[in-house]
Amino acid sequence: MTDTDPLVPVLAGLVVDVVWFLDSCEDDEVNPDSAVKMMESVSWVLLGLPQDQRDRFLKVLRDLAEAETDPGRREFLRAFPFACGLVEDHES
Repeated sequence: MTDTDPLVPVLAGLVVDVVWFLDSCEDDEVNPDSAVKMMESVSWVLLGLPQDQRDRFLKVLRDLAEAETDPGRREFLRAFPFACGLVEDHES
């Protein structure tokens, strides 16, 4: 896949949406322990990416956030790299 491959932002957006769902769902929707395990797994996989792929993923997230019209999703996209440990500063 290249930076211009339309699949890249779609898949990045899906990863973020799954984590957002797990983070915001009620206990009767998804077992909280299972949700935490899955979110930790997503973070672990993303942290294991080679630096160039991680940088590409972060750029895609910034582009998605910039284009996002829903304020809640836009903020989640912006906070996602920090929440997953991909960056040390929420503003990075």
